[in-house]
Amino acid sequence: MSFSSLGLCKAIVENVTKQGYTSPTDIQARAIPVVLKQQDVVAIAHTGTGKTASFTLPIIELLSNDISKTVLASGEVSALIIAPTRELAAQVLANLNTYQQHINLRSVAVYGGVRIEPQLDALAQGVDILVATPGRLIDLYNRQAVNFDALQILVLDEADRMLDLGFIDDIKHIQTCLPKKRQTLMFSATFSKAIKALAQTMLHQPIFIDVATGHNPTKNIKQQLYAVDKARKHEMLLYLLKQNNWRQVLVFCKTKRGADNLVAELAQANVKAKSIHANRTQHARTIALDGFRDGSLRVLVATDIAARGIDIDDLPCVINVDLPYVAADYVHRIGRTGRAGAQGVAISLFSEDELKPLIAIERLTGKTFKRETMIGFALTPSSKVKDDDDEYGNFEPNKVNKPRRRSLSDRPAKRRRK
Repeated sequence: MSFSSLGLCKAIVENVTKQGYTSPTDIQARAIPVVLKQQDVVAIAHTGTGKTASFTLPIIELLSNDISKTVLASGEVSALIIAPTRELAAQVLANLNTYQQHINLRSVAVYGGVRIEPQLDALAQGVDILVATPGRLIDLYNRQAVNFDALQILVLDEADRMLDLGFIDDIKHIQTCLPKKRQTLMFSATFSKAIKALAQTMLHQPIFIDVATGHNPTKNIKQQLYAVDKARKHEMLLYLLKQNNWRQVLVFCKTKRGADNLVAELAQANVKAKSIHANRTQHARTIALDGFRDGSLRVLVATDIAARGIDIDDLPCVINVDLPYVAADYVHRIGRTGRAGAQGVAISLFSEDELKPLIAIERLTGKTFKRETMIGFALTPSSKVKDDDDEYGNFEPNKVNKPRRRSLSDRPAKRRRK
Protein backbone atom coordinates (compact mmCIF):
# COMPACT_ATOMS: atom_id res chain seq x y z
CA MET A 1 0.00 0.00 0.00
CA SER A 2 1.26 3.49 -0.87
CA PHE A 3 0.44 6.91 0.57
CA SER A 4 -1.07 7.98 -2.75
CA SER A 5 -3.56 5.11 -2.53
CA LEU A 6 -4.91 6.63 0.69
CA GLY A 7 -6.26 9.66 -1.16
CA LEU A 8 -3.44 12.13 -0.47
CA CYS A 9 -2.42 14.63 -3.12
CA LYS A 10 0.85 14.49 -5.04
CA ALA A 11 2.49 17.33 -3.09
CA ILE A 12 1.87 15.64 0.27
CA VAL A 13 3.07 12.25 -1.00
CA GLU A 14 6.26 13.88 -2.30
CA ASN A 15 6.87 15.54 1.06
CA VAL A 16 6.38 12.22 2.84
CA THR A 17 8.67 10.41 0.39
CA LYS A 18 11.42 12.99 0.97
CA GLN A 19 11.45 11.89 4.61
CA GLY A 20 12.17 8.32 3.56
CA TYR A 21 8.68 6.89 4.10
CA THR A 22 7.35 4.78 1.26
CA SER A 23 4.42 2.95 2.81
CA PRO A 24 2.01 3.85 5.63
CA THR A 25 1.99 2.25 9.05
CA ASP A 26 -1.05 0.33 10.25
CA ILE A 27 -2.59 3.29 12.07
CA GLN A 28 -1.95 5.57 9.08
CA ALA A 29 -3.48 3.14 6.60
CA ARG A 30 -6.61 2.77 8.71
CA ALA A 31 -7.08 6.32 9.99
CA ILE A 32 -6.21 8.55 7.02
CA PRO A 33 -9.04 7.38 4.69
CA VAL A 34 -11.60 7.76 7.50
CA VAL A 35 -10.41 11.26 8.39
CA LEU A 36 -10.55 12.24 4.71
CA LYS A 37 -14.22 11.20 4.72
CA GLN A 38 -14.65 13.83 7.46
CA GLN A 39 -15.86 11.33 10.03
CA ASP A 40 -15.12 11.54 13.75
CA VAL A 41 -12.42 9.11 14.89
CA VAL A 42 -11.23 7.53 18.12
CA ALA A 43 -7.84 5.94 17.44
CA ILE A 44 -5.86 3.86 19.93
CA ALA A 45 -2.19 3.55 19.03
CA HIS A 46 1.07 3.22 20.92
CA THR A 47 4.01 5.62 20.80
CA GLY A 48 6.20 5.22 17.73
CA THR A 49 3.50 3.91 15.39
CA GLY A 50 3.27 7.03 13.23
CA LYS A 51 0.04 8.33 14.76
CA THR A 52 0.94 12.02 14.36
CA ALA A 53 0.98 11.71 10.58
CA SER A 54 -2.33 9.85 10.85
CA PHE A 55 -4.06 13.15 11.51
CA THR A 56 -1.64 15.80 10.19
CA LEU A 57 -1.55 14.39 6.65
CA PRO A 58 -5.34 14.21 6.12
CA ILE A 59 -5.85 17.61 7.80
CA ILE A 60 -3.40 19.17 5.35
CA GLU A 61 -5.23 17.41 2.51
CA LEU A 62 -8.70 18.54 3.64
CA LEU A 63 -7.76 22.16 4.21
CA SER A 64 -5.72 22.50 1.02
CA ASN A 65 -8.68 21.18 -1.00
CA ASP A 66 -11.33 23.33 0.73
CA ILE A 67 -12.90 25.07 -2.28
CA SER A 68 -15.08 27.19 -0.01
CA LYS A 69 -12.04 28.45 1.91
CA THR A 70 -11.95 32.19 2.50
CA VAL A 71 -9.21 34.38 3.92
CA LEU A 72 -9.14 33.83 7.65
CA ALA A 73 -9.86 36.85 9.79
CA SER A 74 -7.64 37.85 12.71
CA GLY A 75 -7.65 35.10 15.33
CA GLU A 76 -9.60 32.61 13.22
CA VAL A 77 -8.51 28.98 13.07
CA SER A 78 -9.51 26.20 10.67
CA ALA A 79 -8.07 23.24 12.58
CA LEU A 80 -7.13 22.97 16.26
CA ILE A 81 -4.76 20.32 17.62
CA ILE A 82 -4.55 20.15 21.42
CA ALA A 83 -1.44 18.51 22.90
CA PRO A 84 -0.63 17.89 26.59
CA THR A 85 2.94 19.24 26.65
CA ARG A 86 5.03 21.95 25.05
CA GLU A 87 7.44 19.43 23.56
CA LEU A 88 4.65 17.46 21.92
CA ALA A 89 3.09 20.66 20.54
CA ALA A 90 6.44 21.66 19.04
CA GLN A 91 6.87 18.15 17.60
CA VAL A 92 3.43 18.23 15.95
CA LEU A 93 4.20 21.66 14.45
CA ALA A 94 7.48 20.33 13.05
CA ASN A 95 5.53 17.43 11.53
CA LEU A 96 3.07 19.83 9.91
CA ASN A 97 5.79 22.09 8.52
CA THR A 98 7.53 19.08 6.99
CA TYR A 99 4.45 17.75 5.21
CA GLN A 100 2.86 21.04 4.10
CA GLN A 101 5.85 22.28 2.12
CA HIS A 102 4.76 23.98 -1.15
CA ILE A 103 1.16 23.93 0.10
CA ASN A 104 -0.50 27.24 0.92
CA LEU A 105 -1.28 26.61 4.59
CA ARG A 106 -0.10 28.33 7.74
CA SER A 107 0.51 26.42 10.97
CA VAL A 108 1.38 27.87 14.37
CA ALA A 109 2.06 26.37 17.82
CA VAL A 110 1.23 28.16 21.07
CA TYR A 111 2.26 27.02 24.56
CA GLY A 112 3.41 28.36 27.88
CA GLY A 113 6.93 29.02 29.08
CA VAL A 114 7.64 31.59 26.36
CA ARG A 115 6.56 35.20 25.70
CA ILE A 116 2.96 35.45 24.60
CA GLU A 117 3.41 38.54 22.38
CA PRO A 118 4.85 36.68 19.34
CA GLN A 119 1.95 34.22 19.60
CA LEU A 120 -0.55 37.10 19.64
CA ASP A 121 1.08 38.51 16.50
CA ALA A 122 0.95 35.12 14.76
CA LEU A 123 -2.73 34.62 15.57
CA ALA A 124 -3.61 38.13 14.37
CA GLN A 125 -2.82 37.00 10.82
CA GLY A 126 -5.25 34.08 10.95
CA VAL A 127 -4.06 30.46 11.23
CA ASP A 128 -5.03 27.40 9.20
CA ILE A 129 -3.77 24.88 11.77
CA LEU A 130 -3.20 25.80 15.42
CA VAL A 131 -1.34 23.45 17.76
CA ALA A 132 -1.83 24.38 21.42
CA THR A 133 -1.46 23.26 24.99
CA PRO A 134 -4.66 23.67 27.03
CA GLY A 135 -3.51 26.37 29.44
CA ARG A 136 -2.04 28.73 26.86
CA LEU A 137 -5.04 28.22 24.56
CA ILE A 138 -7.46 29.28 27.29
CA ASP A 139 -5.28 32.31 28.07
CA LEU A 140 -5.32 33.39 24.42
CA TYR A 141 -9.06 32.82 24.16
CA ASN A 142 -9.68 34.93 27.25
CA ARG A 143 -7.63 37.70 25.61
CA GLN A 144 -9.88 37.37 22.54
CA ALA A 145 -6.77 36.60 20.48
CA VAL A 146 -8.32 33.45 19.05
CA ASN A 147 -11.85 32.57 18.02
CA PHE A 148 -13.29 29.38 16.66
CA ASP A 149 -16.04 30.63 14.33
CA ALA A 150 -14.27 29.08 11.34
CA LEU A 151 -13.14 25.90 13.10
CA GLN A 152 -13.66 22.73 11.06
CA ILE A 153 -11.47 20.12 12.77
CA LEU A 154 -10.51 19.42 16.40
CA VAL A 155 -7.80 16.93 17.39
CA LEU A 156 -7.06 15.71 20.91
CA ASP A 157 -3.57 14.22 20.72
CA GLU A 158 -2.44 11.83 23.48
CA ALA A 159 -5.78 12.19 25.22
CA ASP A 160 -4.77 9.70 27.92
CA ARG A 161 -1.82 11.86 28.90
CA MET A 162 -4.07 14.92 28.85
CA LEU A 163 -6.21 13.32 31.55
CA ASP A 164 -3.19 12.05 33.51
CA LEU A 165 -1.92 15.63 33.75
CA GLY A 166 -5.23 16.91 35.06
CA PHE A 167 -6.41 18.80 31.99
CA ILE A 168 -9.94 17.37 31.96
CA ASP A 169 -11.55 20.59 33.22
CA ASP A 170 -9.60 22.66 30.71
CA ILE A 171 -10.70 20.37 27.88
CA LYS A 172 -14.33 20.60 28.95
CA HIS A 173 -14.06 24.40 29.11
CA ILE A 174 -12.47 24.56 25.64
CA GLN A 175 -15.26 22.36 24.29
CA THR A 176 -17.86 24.94 25.34
CA CYS A 177 -16.07 27.52 23.18
CA LEU A 178 -16.10 25.41 20.00
CA PRO A 179 -18.79 25.12 17.33
CA LYS A 180 -20.85 21.97 17.70
CA LYS A 181 -20.64 21.27 13.99
CA ARG A 182 -17.07 20.09 13.50
CA GLN A 183 -14.99 16.98 12.88
CA THR A 184 -13.34 15.64 16.04
CA LEU A 185 -10.41 13.24 16.19
CA MET A 186 -9.14 11.65 19.41
CA PHE A 187 -5.82 9.81 19.59
CA SER A 188 -4.74 7.91 22.69
CA ALA A 189 -2.38 5.12 23.70
CA THR A 190 -5.04 3.57 25.92
CA PHE A 191 -8.84 3.41 26.01
CA SER A 192 -9.71 3.72 29.67
CA LYS A 193 -13.17 4.39 31.10
CA ALA A 194 -12.23 8.07 31.42
CA ILE A 195 -11.21 8.28 27.76
CA LYS A 196 -14.40 6.51 26.72
CA ALA A 197 -16.50 8.95 28.77
CA LEU A 198 -14.68 11.92 27.24
CA ALA A 199 -15.19 10.55 23.73
CA GLN A 200 -18.92 10.16 24.35
CA THR A 201 -19.23 13.85 25.21
CA MET A 202 -17.03 15.24 22.43
CA LEU A 203 -17.46 13.04 19.37
CA HIS A 204 -20.43 12.22 17.15
CA GLN A 205 -20.76 8.60 16.04
CA PRO A 206 -17.00 8.11 15.82
CA ILE A 207 -15.23 5.37 13.92
CA PHE A 208 -13.20 3.34 16.42
CA ILE A 209 -9.72 2.29 15.29
CA ASP A 210 -7.57 0.16 17.59
CA VAL A 211 -4.07 -0.87 16.56
CA ALA A 212 -2.82 -1.17 20.14
CA THR A 213 -4.73 -4.23 21.37
CA GLY A 214 -2.78 -7.36 20.52
CA HIS A 215 0.19 -5.29 19.42
CA ASN A 216 3.37 -5.51 21.46
CA PRO A 217 5.03 -2.07 21.32
CA THR A 218 8.19 -3.43 22.94
CA LYS A 219 8.83 -6.44 20.71
CA ASN A 220 11.93 -4.83 19.14
CA ILE A 221 13.32 -3.69 22.47
CA LYS A 222 15.74 -5.72 24.57
CA GLN A 223 14.70 -5.02 28.16
CA GLN A 224 17.14 -5.48 31.04
CA LEU A 225 16.89 -4.76 34.75
CA TYR A 226 19.92 -4.38 37.00
CA ALA A 227 19.56 -4.52 40.78
CA VAL A 228 21.82 -1.89 42.35
CA ASP A 229 22.16 0.02 45.60
CA LYS A 230 20.20 3.24 45.31
CA ALA A 231 23.26 5.31 46.21
CA ARG A 232 25.24 3.80 43.29
CA LYS A 233 22.73 4.28 40.48
CA HIS A 234 24.53 7.28 38.98
CA GLU A 235 27.83 5.44 39.21
CA MET A 236 26.36 2.47 37.33
CA LEU A 237 24.91 4.77 34.66
CA LEU A 238 28.36 6.26 34.05
CA TYR A 239 29.82 2.76 33.85
CA LEU A 240 27.22 1.72 31.26
CA LEU A 241 27.89 4.84 29.18
CA LYS A 242 31.63 4.15 29.17
CA GLN A 243 31.30 0.44 28.42
CA ASN A 244 28.88 0.83 25.49
CA ASN A 245 29.25 2.80 22.30
CA TRP A 246 25.67 4.04 22.19
CA ARG A 247 25.54 7.13 20.00
CA GLN A 248 22.84 8.68 22.17
CA VAL A 249 20.97 7.72 25.32
CA LEU A 250 17.69 9.00 26.73
CA VAL A 251 17.74 8.78 30.53
CA PHE A 252 14.69 9.02 32.78
CA CYS A 253 14.54 10.26 36.35
CA LYS A 254 11.38 10.56 38.41
CA THR A 255 12.16 13.98 39.93
CA LYS A 256 13.31 17.33 38.57
CA ARG A 257 16.01 17.67 41.20
CA GLY A 258 17.25 14.17 40.46
CA ALA A 259 17.51 15.01 36.75
CA ASP A 260 19.54 18.18 37.41
CA ASN A 261 21.84 16.44 39.91
CA LEU A 262 22.50 13.66 37.40
CA VAL A 263 23.36 16.15 34.64
CA ALA A 264 25.86 17.82 37.00
CA GLU A 265 27.53 14.47 37.73
CA LEU A 266 27.65 13.61 34.03
CA ALA A 267 29.29 16.96 33.29
CA GLN A 268 31.99 16.21 35.88
CA ALA A 269 32.65 12.97 34.01
CA ASN A 270 32.91 14.88 30.68
CA VAL A 271 29.65 13.47 29.34
CA LYS A 272 27.67 16.04 27.36
CA ALA A 273 24.18 16.07 28.82
CA LYS A 274 21.23 18.36 29.51
CA SER A 275 17.93 17.93 31.31
CA ILE A 276 14.35 18.75 30.41
CA HIS A 277 11.58 19.02 32.98
CA ALA A 278 8.75 21.31 34.00
CA ASN A 279 10.98 23.76 35.88
CA ARG A 280 13.25 24.41 32.92
CA THR A 281 12.41 27.43 30.78
CA GLN A 282 11.00 26.68 27.36
CA HIS A 283 14.13 28.18 25.82
CA ALA A 284 16.33 25.81 27.82
CA ARG A 285 14.14 22.83 26.93
CA THR A 286 14.26 23.71 23.25
CA ILE A 287 18.05 24.05 23.30
CA ALA A 288 18.35 20.67 25.02
CA LEU A 289 16.05 18.92 22.55
CA ASP A 290 17.72 20.54 19.53
CA GLY A 291 21.12 19.48 20.84
CA PHE A 292 19.94 15.92 21.29
CA ARG A 293 18.38 15.84 17.83
CA ASP A 294 21.48 17.19 16.06
CA GLY A 295 23.77 14.82 17.97
CA SER A 296 25.77 17.43 19.87
CA LEU A 297 24.41 15.99 23.13
CA ARG A 298 25.01 12.35 23.91
CA VAL A 299 22.64 12.16 26.89
CA LEU A 300 19.26 13.77 27.49
CA VAL A 301 17.89 13.42 31.03
CA ALA A 302 14.11 13.78 31.25
CA THR A 303 11.16 13.45 33.57
CA ASP A 304 7.97 11.78 32.37
CA ILE A 305 5.95 14.98 31.89
CA ALA A 306 8.59 16.61 29.70
CA ALA A 307 9.31 13.46 27.69
CA ARG A 308 6.14 13.53 25.58
CA GLY A 309 7.11 14.89 22.19
CA ILE A 310 10.65 13.52 22.21
CA ASP A 311 10.88 11.86 18.82
CA ILE A 312 14.43 10.91 17.86
CA ASP A 313 15.13 8.72 14.84
CA ASP A 314 17.12 5.55 15.53
CA LEU A 315 17.53 6.18 19.26
CA PRO A 316 19.55 3.14 20.37
CA CYS A 317 19.02 3.14 24.12
CA VAL A 318 16.75 4.27 26.96
CA ILE A 319 17.89 3.99 30.58
CA ASN A 320 15.56 4.30 33.56
CA VAL A 321 17.62 5.54 36.48
CA ASP A 322 14.36 5.52 38.43
CA LEU A 323 11.30 3.41 37.74
CA PRO A 324 8.22 5.55 36.99
CA TYR A 325 5.43 6.19 39.49
CA VAL A 326 2.85 5.07 36.89
CA ALA A 327 3.38 1.70 35.21
CA ALA A 328 2.05 2.88 31.83
CA ASP A 329 4.83 5.48 31.74
CA TYR A 330 7.36 2.64 31.54
CA VAL A 331 5.95 1.62 28.16
CA HIS A 332 5.91 5.25 26.99
CA ARG A 333 9.51 5.69 28.10
CA ILE A 334 11.05 2.67 26.44
CA GLY A 335 8.88 3.19 23.36
CA ARG A 336 11.29 5.97 22.36
CA THR A 337 13.68 3.27 21.13
CA GLY A 338 13.09 0.26 18.87
CA ARG A 339 10.93 2.22 16.44
CA ALA A 340 10.08 1.56 12.80
CA GLY A 341 11.44 -2.00 12.93
CA ALA A 342 14.80 -1.00 14.41
CA GLN A 343 16.23 -2.78 17.44
CA GLY A 344 16.56 -0.92 20.73
CA VAL A 345 17.79 -1.43 24.27
CA ALA A 346 15.98 -0.41 27.47
CA ILE A 347 17.82 -0.72 30.79
CA SER A 348 16.28 -0.12 34.20
CA LEU A 349 18.33 0.44 37.36
CA PHE A 350 16.38 -1.06 40.22
CA SER A 351 16.74 -0.51 43.97
CA GLU A 352 14.88 -2.27 46.76
CA ASP A 353 12.54 0.65 47.45
CA GLU A 354 11.09 0.29 43.92
CA LEU A 355 9.58 -3.16 44.31
CA LYS A 356 5.97 -1.99 44.14
CA PRO A 357 6.35 -0.01 40.89
CA LEU A 358 8.27 -2.94 39.42
CA ILE A 359 5.41 -5.31 40.25
CA ALA A 360 2.98 -2.89 38.62
CA ILE A 361 5.12 -2.77 35.47
CA GLU A 362 5.34 -6.56 35.34
CA ARG A 363 1.58 -6.86 35.71
CA LEU A 364 0.96 -4.31 32.96
CA THR A 365 3.46 -5.71 30.47
CA GLY A 366 3.03 -9.39 31.34
CA LYS A 367 6.80 -9.66 31.58
CA THR A 368 8.72 -10.98 34.58
CA PHE A 369 12.10 -9.29 34.77
CA LYS A 370 15.24 -11.17 35.67
CA ARG A 371 17.04 -9.20 38.38
CA GLU A 372 20.55 -9.05 36.98
CA THR A 373 23.61 -7.82 38.83
CA MET A 374 26.74 -6.28 37.37
CA ILE A 375 30.30 -7.11 38.36
CA GLY A 376 31.56 -4.42 40.68
CA PHE A 377 28.07 -3.39 41.72
CA ALA A 378 27.09 -6.21 44.06
CA LEU A 379 24.26 -5.36 46.42
CA THR A 380 25.13 -4.69 50.03
CA PRO A 381 23.37 -7.11 52.44
CA SER A 382 20.85 -4.48 53.56
CA SER A 383 19.96 -3.68 49.93
CA LYS A 384 19.24 -7.19 48.67
CA VAL A 385 15.78 -7.34 47.15
CA LYS A 386 13.26 -9.51 48.90
CA ASP A 387 11.09 -11.68 46.72
CA ASP A 388 8.96 -13.20 49.46
CA ASP A 389 5.22 -13.64 49.22
CA ASP A 390 4.49 -10.81 51.63
CA GLU A 391 6.24 -8.26 49.40
CA TYR A 392 4.32 -9.37 46.33
CA GLY A 393 1.03 -9.98 48.03
CA ASN A 394 0.97 -6.65 49.81
CA PHE A 395 1.01 -4.55 46.62
CA GLU A 396 -1.85 -2.28 47.65
CA PRO A 397 -1.25 0.38 50.33
CA ASN A 398 -1.49 -0.97 53.83
CA LYS A 399 -4.89 -0.41 55.34
CA VAL A 400 -5.15 0.98 58.81
CA ASN A 401 -7.11 -1.39 60.98
CA LYS A 402 -9.96 0.61 62.41
CA PRO A 403 -12.17 -0.62 65.23
CA ARG A 404 -15.05 -2.51 63.70
CA ARG A 405 -18.45 -1.04 64.35
CA ARG A 406 -20.70 -3.54 66.00
CA SER A 407 -23.62 -4.58 63.91
CA LEU A 408 -27.02 -5.29 65.30
CA SER A 409 -26.22 -8.96 65.23
CA ASP A 410 -23.15 -8.33 67.40
CA ARG A 411 -25.07 -6.65 70.14
CA PRO A 412 -26.36 -8.75 73.04
CA ALA A 413 -30.03 -9.47 72.73
CA LYS A 414 -32.25 -7.51 75.05
CA ARG A 415 -33.69 -9.58 77.80
CA ARG A 416 -37.43 -9.81 77.63
CA ARG A 417 -39.28 -8.63 80.64
CA LYS A 418 -41.21 -11.34 82.19
